[in-house]
Amino acid sequence: MSTICFGQQPCGFFPKRFLVSKIRTAKKLQAETAGAGDSKEKSRIVFFYHDSDADYRETITIMRDRQTNAEVRLNFTQENKLQKKFSPLYAKRVPSGWKEEILKQLPRFTDRPLIGIFESVDKKTVADFCLEMYAKMGLIDGIEVVRSSDKKFREQAPDLAADYFADVEYQGEIVRAQMIDGKLQLHEGGGKYIALPAQTVEKSQISAARDRRFAWMQSVINCNYYIYGEGERDYLDVSPFPNIKFIDREPIDESGYAWLG
Repeated sequence: MSTICFGQQPCGFFPKRFLVSKIRTAKKLQAETAGAGDSKEKSRIVFFYHDSDADYRETITIMRDRQTNAEVRLNFTQENKLQKKFSPLYAKRVPSGWKEEILKQLPRFTDRPLIGIFESVDKKTVADFCLEMYAKMGLIDGIEVVRSSDKKFREQAPDLAADYFADVEYQGEIVRAQMIDGKLQLHEGGGKYIALPAQTVEKSQISAARDRRFAWMQSVINCNYYIYGEGERDYLDVSPFPNIKFIDREPIDESGYAWLG
């Protein structure tokens, strides 16, 4: 059985349209590669959900006001600055009252059933909330989700001796620290870093940096086809993977806006 894979960070409580494009491309490819004969065996589709990313900007949800056509950007809020800036998306907590505030605004952009779906989700972290939304919207039916935060996944992947991130505790929060010259550090911006206390880091706490992430993912998923986005095309070196067919996602209008059905 072939495996078709695409990757994406949590990308809004209503997913960005480019994620929907990746899903459509994967399902179209699945249909095209179905087995011959009576079995009609379908390729497996894997969504590599990179919820270890810490960038809160990934989940900005961009919509247009239905009356004014103005662009409006909504996002999750966090309980404190440390969590907002440095906690991975799977550890960023959804604060009390946030969902109720968003619900007041949603009629400007969409109707039921989407508002009802949003109202029904009761997950406590950003990554869990987004994934539950995508599932309840029917977008990932029949798709296997593999999370970069999954300790079992991390244990199966090869050791990362350098250029990695580690999820560690700092001032009461889980933060995504970068290993730089043998020391765990948080990048504040520019050339400023916060050095963290020395501590033991287990393999289950470690995830790959951007340039190593595909190889790290592939070591476990072993895909035959990979659907990548425009950003990945700019940096992903495909030459070490001659047996994988890399495929552009199909075009979609306003790719950075929220998918509202």
